[in-house]
Amino acid sequence: MKKMLQTGSGRLALAAAELHRPRTLALAAMLAALNLALNQFTIPVSAYLEISFDFLASAAAGYLCGPWVAALSGVATDILGYVLRPNGPYFPGFTLSALLLGIVYGLWYYRKPVRLGRIIGCKLTVTLIFNFFLTPLWLHIMYGQAFVVLSSVRIVKNAVKFPVDVVLLMLVLKACEQYQKRRRAMP
Repeated sequence: MKKMLQTGSGRLALAAAELHRPRTLALAAMLAALNLALNQFTIPVSAYLEISFDFLASAAAGYLCGPWVAALSGVATDILGYVLRPNGPYFPGFTLSALLLGIVYGLWYYRKPVRLGRIIGCKLTVTLIFNFFLTPLWLHIMYGQAFVVLSSVRIVKNAVKFPVDVVLLMLVLKACEQYQKRRRAMP
């Protein structure tokens, strides 16, 4: 059984089982609330670009709850976040991004030890897929702007924010790792 848990399919099966655990769902709800609170404090860089720290709650949900719960939490927080603080018209592409982001965080972190290389790899994946491709695509569809993946503002923002995000992720995920150890030790 332990060998099965170490494989990818074993972790995905455990992650699916998390959908039926009230304790996990309550934890996901608290992390979703934290995500919504963090989302209220963003730093605008331009009309289409802002810096936020809500990704920390999403990463914690992926680590603690697995990819499927984190994906559903991402959908809920995106929709509730729009209701609480609409920033332009609602667009389902951002909801899809939130769902996919939960899956990505869960695949990188769920039931895996916190390591700097894993955090850098996940952050790089998120930056390339979401920050440099999907978000510009959604903005292009919504506003008809030229589809510019690598604008200078976006590159500078991500280059400056990348090491800060890695350090913050390391701190948050180490705290989650300690919480997980205590949680597993409890009956």
